[in-house]
Amino acid sequence: MPRRAPRRLLRTALAALTIALVAVPSAAASPVAAAYPPLPLPLDRQFLGNLSAPTVAPGGSTRLTFGLTDPASLGAALDRIVLTFQVYAFNGFPGNASAELPVANAPVLSNATSSGSLVTVSLASLASGASYNGSVGIATSGATPAGTFAIRTSLAFNASGTAYLLESRGWFSASVWDRATEGSNGTATLNLTELGVSGVLPETGVLVAASDWGWALGALLAAAFVLLAAGAWVYFRRGPGSTEGTG
Repeated sequence: MPRRAPRRLLRTALAALTIALVAVPSAAASPVAAAYPPLPLPLDRQFLGNLSAPTVAPGGSTRLTFGLTDPASLGAALDRIVLTFQVYAFNGFPGNASAELPVANAPVLSNATSSGSLVTVSLASLASGASYNGSVGIATSGATPAGTFAIRTSLAFNASGTAYLLESRGWFSASVWDRATEGSNGTATLNLTELGVSGVLPETGVLVAASDWGWALGALLAAAFVLLAAGAWVYFRRGPGSTEGTG
């Protein structure tokens, strides 16, 4: 293969991935019946960060690291904290076949209390302004297909006696997300009441790659997956015409 072929392949794969991921239907929407109060802008972006999962080869294991923070601007301690991670979608390589789980031999998440496609991290409390850094394990089998596995997130907690819920883009169907992010006159917005949550979290993904240049492809594919999943969230929260609560 000519020396430049891997670069062309990377560009082609990234372009195809972008098209494929846009076409992947989101997982089933969360119930909208619960009336969770919306958090003020830009407070919701401060709770969960530093999401990182290195590329892993089939049969190997790695860890998804994260940082959870109680923003001092909230002015209250958090209690009854439940942070959820779930593997929910897959984009294969080569071929860029996109699918929602279940996918045979998908990575398994794990912590001290459970393992599976979904794990939760529970904390009794977190003081105002304090942070917690943690991780969950990610294990693959020798038959895990190559590609990017998307991981959605949610965060539930109480503060000053009020229950809050934040979820990432992957918890909402395309139709619900479209209704919540487009105003009646076509302008960009973010209607948290339509979504039934207090705010929107970022999400991430893990790249499973076996080739000797998988790390380079992994960086591109994982970045593309995360940007497509969270990019709309960032735009609608910061872009012109963005709102909270009702749009």
